[in-house]
Amino acid sequence: MSRATRVPGSSIVTLIRDCMLALGVPGEDAMKIAILMMEADLAGADAHGVFRLPQYVKRIKAGGINPRPKIEVTKTAPATAMVDGDNGMGHLVMQRAVHTAIQLAKETGVAWVGARRSNHAGAAGVYAEMAVHHNMVGIYSVVANANHMPVWRGAENLLGTNPVAFAIPAGEEPPVVLDIATTVVSYGTVKAYKMQGKPMPEGWMIDPKNGTPLTDSARSAEGLLLPIGGYKGAGLALVLGLLAGTLNGAAFGRDVIDFNYNDSDACDTGHFFIALDVSRFMPIDVFKREIDLQLRDLRESKRLPGVDAIRLPGEQRAQRRDERRRDGIPIVDEVMEQLDKLAAEMGVAKLVDRGC
Repeated sequence: MSRATRVPGSSIVTLIRDCMLALGVPGEDAMKIAILMMEADLAGADAHGVFRLPQYVKRIKAGGINPRPKIEVTKTAPATAMVDGDNGMGHLVMQRAVHTAIQLAKETGVAWVGARRSNHAGAAGVYAEMAVHHNMVGIYSVVANANHMPVWRGAENLLGTNPVAFAIPAGEEPPVVLDIATTVVSYGTVKAYKMQGKPMPEGWMIDPKNGTPLTDSARSAEGLLLPIGGYKGAGLALVLGLLAGTLNGAAFGRDVIDFNYNDSDACDTGHFFIALDVSRFMPIDVFKREIDLQLRDLRESKRLPGVDAIRLPGEQRAQRRDERRRDGIPIVDEVMEQLDKLAAEMGVAKLVDRGC
């Protein structure tokens, strides 16, 4: 059983920032990346925060990611825009896309912003939730940076985990935030299991040779991830991929670069973000009050035998953020070892030596 060390979020931010600075990322961009990555850790998306730092560093060093991108935004109509990420860090590209969508939605009520020539941006829910702070609904999706799922009844990896996230503002209740992969589990979680030498639960992956369950995480690269809800999840991954990839002129299907094994080629990741201004439908205070009432009614509804509580999307996310801000973010030994090794290679202080 892996142990975990609690680390202040501020220490994680400065580690990421210092590594980015050492790679030539401008100071303001380095801090933006660090904060967005740490937000994933605070929310409990442990496979999408500082866990990813060694891989990002490796790709920047190999030329697969541009450390100093010139991100350009083209407004294509009153409520639409396209962001060209110039092969920069996906966090920077998506932050620009979200801010663009929010500004457009303030004028038009709703906005759709696409992005291309981007990279892995971490946890989807981080971006969807940004709209909530502007009393808007946020919807985000992306073509994952590797194909790990076949089309329904196929045996060839041609679809990604293609996550989708929704965020809806509430009043006294936590915002509703649903962040899901279209596969049973994200591949980042599979990678975490592999790093820790843990077997995967049956139902996550199958062997493409015979269709039998694959539970050995050391062999995960050989397997096929299963979709949520059978053909429904596979269909959802397909349409999200077409909207985030093909619609934006970005990679989809066979064109997707597997960034787990290719460090030097540009991924050309495609994303989309939708912002919806709630006030165009009803006063925001009325909406938030109604959302609170609905959430409380659902939470207090009759439970099945043996169920201790009904949990709604966003509740545990909010609780986890409060707990981790107070007690620190848990870093398992295997991840800490990799981060210590990275810090030594980059000539920056280790997490445990940051004292903040």
